Order: sequence, then C-alpha cells, then structure tokens
Amino acid sequence: MRTAKKTAALALTAVAALLATTGAASADTGTGTGTGTGTPAPNATPTGDGAQALCKRVPKIDKRLERILSRLDGDVTERGSIARLQKRAENAKKAGHTEIETYLNDKLTFRRKLVPTLEKRQKDLAAVKTWCEANAGGSEK
Repeated sequence: MRTAKKTAALALTAVAALLATTGAASADTGTGTGTGTGTPAPNATPTGDGAQALCKRVPKIDKRLERILSRLDGDVTERGSIARLQKRAENAKKAGHTEIETYLNDKLTFRRKLVPTLEKRQKDLAAVKTWCEANAGGSEK
C-alpha cells in the first residue's frame, strides 16, 4: 500500500515538473517571430498600415458614426441623446439631488464634446473612402 502511494506521489511530481518546464518553454516562444501557423505572434510589429482592412471596413464605420451622431442629436424621447440627458439633469436639479445632477452634468459635458470628435472622424473617414476608391481598396502600393 505504501509503495502505491509513493509511486503515485512520484508520478504526480514528475508530471508537475514536466508541465512547469513546458509552460516556461512555451512562454519563452512569444518573441514576435510567429506562431508557425502563418500568422504573426500577437506582439509582432506591424509590417504595413492596414489600408486594405480599413478600406474594407469603411462602410461599416460610416454607418456606425451616422447612427451614433443621429442618436446624440435625437430629441428627449431618444435614449442616449444629449437632449434626454439634459432633461434628466434638470429633473435631478428640481428634485434637489445634487450628486445625481453633478454626475449627469459630467456625462452631458462628455457627450457634448464627443459630437465634434465624431464629426471630425466622419470627415476623415470620407477622405479615407476617397483614397480607397482611387487606390483599388488599398491593395495598390
């Protein structure tokens, strides 16, 4: 009986030691040289600017920006709109909930600053779309 316990303990120790060295060896291979599957390692340096992938995503990005800006510019009934958040802040002020009012006003300030940022991004994306159309979707060098 004792020999079986010793053998099992010895086997578990050997397996643990093997796993520890395997883990250290596999952790050591992530130096950006690749995974051997044709895909670069996660920490590999990019070799291009990603133009082809960006050109492919332009329509989706444009729709997303339109949707977000439309929501922000919506009326009081539109969830996520600036007008709705402003109304909530006013309601908090009327109710005397100063902490809630402060929180909502901070969110409101952020949302108002977000609009020009998104509009600028939309203009930049229009320029990217033009470039993509002139350069075969980013596949030309």
